[in-house]
Amino acid sequence: MKISADLRAFSERLGHEFSRPDLLRRALTHGSIASATRPDNQRLEFLGDRVLGLTIAEALFSADHAATEGQLAPRYNTLVKGETCAAVAREIGLGEVLKLGRSEMLSGGRRKEALLADAMEAVIAAVYLDAGFETARGVVLALWAGRLANVQTDARDAKTALQEWAQAQGMSPPRYIQTARSGPDHAPEFQITVRLDDGREAAASGRGTKRSIEQAAASAMLEQIERTP
Repeated sequence: MKISADLRAFSERLGHEFSRPDLLRRALTHGSIASATRPDNQRLEFLGDRVLGLTIAEALFSADHAATEGQLAPRYNTLVKGETCAAVAREIGLGEVLKLGRSEMLSGGRRKEALLADAMEAVIAAVYLDAGFETARGVVLALWAGRLANVQTDARDAKTALQEWAQAQGMSPPRYIQTARSGPDHAPEFQITVRLDDGREAAASGRGTKRSIEQAAASAMLEQIERTP
């Protein structure tokens, strides 16, 4: 079965040439354009989530023999969460080849975080079904390589660290205040200010989830505290 030029280019970015291109097509088919003869990618998403999870868990387990379960769990969650899957999808241009219905396309579906994350997991499943676990594992490790290398830093929960510091100082938990929001619903941009009982404030802004911007604000406050304890 022939494969279109855009899917061939995507396969190259992904790092896998499909012997069964129909698997890739299905992995890229959103429910908004699915039909009785054109199934969507939800079943593949279910499988791909498990393939990704096992690959990442194994990689973390092997990389740090001294790490406890309590240290491994937040690293794992950082690497398999939807935001990370969507970020990887953006890096390989997955949104450009997603098959969407007209309404979903017009509403910015190619940039929606949830759609990208789900399709990324479905693509991983397609590689697994096309060539087996070792090949799928290799694709995941290649795409996640930089994140695996930096996961100990990325997995630090700044909000928890800041709350623990505030409590140690006899303060109430930090307050997170949304001071601005802009952009479309599918790609909102937030500005968040974190405030402590002693009047200190730090702010962060950017696109993503509200929680991710709160984490950035907490990180900024921790840096401020380190400079002026």
